[in-house]
Amino acid sequence: MSVNTILMDFSVDPSAVKNDSQVSVVSSNIENVLREYLANLKTLTTIRLETDVLRLYSSDGGLSATLRIFNTGLITLNIEYLKVESQEALLSFERCRELDRDIVERVVGIHRSQALVPIKRGTFKRYYPTSDDRLLEYDIDELVFEERTPYQKIQIVHSKSLGNMLVLDDLQNISEADLIYTETLMGRGIENYKDKEIVILGGGDGALLYELLKEKPKEVIMLEIDEVVMKACAKHMRSICGDVLDKMSGPNYEIIVGDCVKAIEQYIKEGRKFDYVFGDLTDVPLSEAPTGELWDFINKILSLSFKILKPDGKFMTHVIGSAAGDALKMYETQLMKLQPPVKFTTSHAFVPSFLEDWVFYQVFVDKKQ
Repeated sequence: MSVNTILMDFSVDPSAVKNDSQVSVVSSNIENVLREYLANLKTLTTIRLETDVLRLYSSDGGLSATLRIFNTGLITLNIEYLKVESQEALLSFERCRELDRDIVERVVGIHRSQALVPIKRGTFKRYYPTSDDRLLEYDIDELVFEERTPYQKIQIVHSKSLGNMLVLDDLQNISEADLIYTETLMGRGIENYKDKEIVILGGGDGALLYELLKEKPKEVIMLEIDEVVMKACAKHMRSICGDVLDKMSGPNYEIIVGDCVKAIEQYIKEGRKFDYVFGDLTDVPLSEAPTGELWDFINKILSLSFKILKPDGKFMTHVIGSAAGDALKMYETQLMKLQPPVKFTTSHAFVPSFLEDWVFYQVFVDKKQ
């Protein structure tokens, strides 16, 4: 069961809706078309707002519709109804396109129109944002796992094309189709991990740990704060993590459940150094400036990580989608503030579950300074 919301919009010249009489003609012409598509259409109310006129309608099947005619010439038509899964759609997308064409043909002055695929709400989430806040719809057909912990909301959903997908706080994290994400993060084929000492900050899905262990490192320590994520992925996403999350340690790895900041601070006190530190934590946020709690956390992780890296060590991390250019620039300004000075390289990968190009950074001390 879901609520289907149909969004349509049209444009006319502003001079065609500059007074009440003209608005009435346009709305009446649109209503006449709607009556051919929506049974027993009734006008419930008309409200004049500062910039537009709003009309509310009802129709058979519990359907409601709103028509707004703005003084800028923009017209929006929103149609909404409850759909039971076994029930045929009251207004299919094909019928929406026919409605769009009829309104354009029969309402004088419309020069642009658009009808969107119905948005389905009220069931498990099908929609997730891109890195720059555009809306994506996924072919999700099952909610596999869901639990709220003191740290985050955890879901694993099933996608027909991606397999199971981990979603943290309503943001897509990794799917069974995302090996390219992990391989690009670790620079597979570029970096040499044999006999190296490595720390993973976060990484609770186990994918990075699983792939790194194939490279025969000396030791990998994974610092993850939320044990529920690990247990869920160990059960429902074994294709990306294998059996590494089944136990807390192995011949050359250890999983420590706790705050990674406290663990790093302890390593600093002990004077312990590593060849690689992976920041597999939060992505860089969209913001007007690199300030706030999340940016403070990102900067703290950067500063602390370089205190446990060997002189030729590297900090490896994912950042954000390439479409979020301003956020990438802000991240680089933070890198330039690090002491000792650092240099960085970047790599890109189109990540299936993100449906966009993602940017990864490799940061290391600039030995020339």
